[in-house]
Amino acid sequence: MEDATKTEADRVFSEALERTGARDPRDFYRKSLRGLRQVNPKGYQEAVAHYQDVLVPSIANGEAEPLQAWREYGRLIAEVTVSGRTVAIDETGRAQPYEPEVPMERLVLHIPDTKSGRAILVSLPPTPSSAQRATYELLVAGKHRLPDPG
Repeated sequence: MEDATKTEADRVFSEALERTGARDPRDFYRKSLRGLRQVNPKGYQEAVAHYQDVLVPSIANGEAEPLQAWREYGRLIAEVTVSGRTVAIDETGRAQPYEPEVPMERLVLHIPDTKSGRAILVSLPPTPSSAQRATYELLVAGKHRLPDPG
């Protein structure tokens, strides 16, 4: 991957973040990749290859909407981490099967097939609703009590 391509992809993504107020997931995905490297080296290599060969060039070339492309990358990391299904949680707390085109206001989680595993966060909306925060606290953080609102 060329430096110019990465620089352009970063510029386009930064503009999209600023324009929409969306959260920047890159640090979170980097941490997820570090964990993935330990538990699934082959999955880690797949995710790195996707980043270099698909994600960055498609954003730099204008072929992909940057926020959706990064969210798809997060979903790929979750899928190679553990088998399961990805869902989108709307503002009311209702889950629907994930589609790449779901609005950025949806909380996106990857639910493991195993009953013992916690959900993996794929993306947070810019301003999660109370139902989305409760879903996150229960399924991702494993908390059975909501924090005091005050």
